[in-house]
Amino acid sequence: MERTAVLEQFDVDKVREDFPILTRTVNGKPLVYLDNGATTQKPKQVIDAIVNYYTQLNSNVHRGVHHLSQIATDAFEATRRKLRPFIKAAHEHEIILTKGTTESINLVASCYGKAFVKTGDEIIISAMEHHSNIVPWQILCEERGAVLHVVPINDAGELDMDAYRSLLNERTKMVAITYVSNALGTINPVKEIIALAHDAGASVLLDAAQAIQHLSIDVQALDVDFLAFSGHKMYGPTGIGVLYGKEKWLNAMPPYQSGGEMIKEVAFAQTTYNDLPFKFEAGTPNIEAGICLAHAIDYISALGLDNIAAYEHDLLEYATQQLLTIPSLRVVGTAREKSSVISFLLDGAHPYDVGVILDKLGIAVRTGHHCTQPLMDRFCIPGTVRASIALYNTKEDIDTLVAGVQRAAAMLL
Repeated sequence: MERTAVLEQFDVDKVREDFPILTRTVNGKPLVYLDNGATTQKPKQVIDAIVNYYTQLNSNVHRGVHHLSQIATDAFEATRRKLRPFIKAAHEHEIILTKGTTESINLVASCYGKAFVKTGDEIIISAMEHHSNIVPWQILCEERGAVLHVVPINDAGELDMDAYRSLLNERTKMVAITYVSNALGTINPVKEIIALAHDAGASVLLDAAQAIQHLSIDVQALDVDFLAFSGHKMYGPTGIGVLYGKEKWLNAMPPYQSGGEMIKEVAFAQTTYNDLPFKFEAGTPNIEAGICLAHAIDYISALGLDNIAAYEHDLLEYATQQLLTIPSLRVVGTAREKSSVISFLLDGAHPYDVGVILDKLGIAVRTGHHCTQPLMDRFCIPGTVRASIALYNTKEDIDTLVAGVQRAAAMLL
């Protein structure tokens, strides 16, 4: 379908009716919510599902023979069944339910690291990574005597692919890269990154926390080894995340945590571990969030990720054009391929002060280093003001933001 036709069909006013919080006021002003990179708001379909769980289904899963446990278990596993086609995985058992992206990355760093990383091996990350895709690999390297390498970026916020190629060698065991930068909005060339890593014999983990709600992802077409993302960034509940891993790696990795559910048989002499995916799902999970994530998947799927991406891209272009009309404003992150994030500074003003003024006007943005301190150091700045766009935002939201930034500039500069 032509992009113009998609934009004409995307009824944002109807979409906004699904999100009750968007009708509230903040400091006496209508809420303009542009902090979607931190967490997204929830549609009525997800909120109703949460209420329904606690009023109709509440029971532990996988272990009970009684009626409530059986229907709760089926609802919980329905999410896994929906996730498989959503990311186009080959098997349901390749999908591990975790607490979030951070736990998913830590799981891989710990378990893959124990199984495959030895002294002198090398791990590659990039200069634009979130702290949760830096620190676990630092810890692994310290524990195993491995070496951490960092792919640099250019002034536009794009990966230096020549530098990446030069870092790959026979000692490279893992490449852990963000799909979309949470601080810059850069969409990385992940298919090329994965192919080059595989040519060198390395595995790849993609941090898709900022991609899953904006872009259609096909893990088999990408041939990615691991993919991590969070429910709360894709209109679902907090406390639930997803780790996709190729079956061959998950079977070869030791468990992450031990306890109930991840076992097949326990004896004092020896314990045998459960089959995938339960091998990596020790203890009682976040049942409510696991069940209700399915409703967020249904919501996104009904709108269509390609439609969402086209609408959000149009809005990002509009936001960039309008903000750049402010003389003192500088955009940080000008990659050719971007998704739904615009970070900026008012020259001479601290981003925190800009954020406080915007909040007084009912505009929610994020200020600071966005858990990417090395990236901010790369640009020699303390942080940015980040406006992050979602499917329910409008050009009116952007106009309100621009007027608010203009007011902040008048007050601070």
